[in-house]
Amino acid sequence: KSVHDAGWGQFTAMLAYKAARYGRTLVRIDRWFPSSKLCSACGTAAESMPLHVRSWSCLCGAAHDRDINAAKNILAAGRADRLNACGGRVRPSIAVAQADETGSHRGAA
Repeated sequence: KSVHDAGWGQFTAMLAYKAARYGRTLVRIDRWFPSSKLCSACGTAAESMPLHVRSWSCLCGAAHDRDINAAKNILAAGRADRLNACGGRVRPSIAVAQADETGSHRGAA
């Protein structure tokens, strides 16, 4: 593993910890999810898109900034499988941890 990968792994571990601590759900999407080249309006995927292309237009007529479009697609992907067709929650809820102070016995020295 590279140093970069280790840093990213530590960041996601901290995010997972904080999400659990505050009763939030952390959703991980696939690393290769085509967030930049998937039209957030109609769902059509562009054939290929070099990194230097910062804005693009879909055949449906929607104009996209690459980063804003990717953010919309990532948000939609994260929300996609939280609810089933009947509206019930698919993911289990987070259990709230009991707040408890740790301490030491005064006579244990």
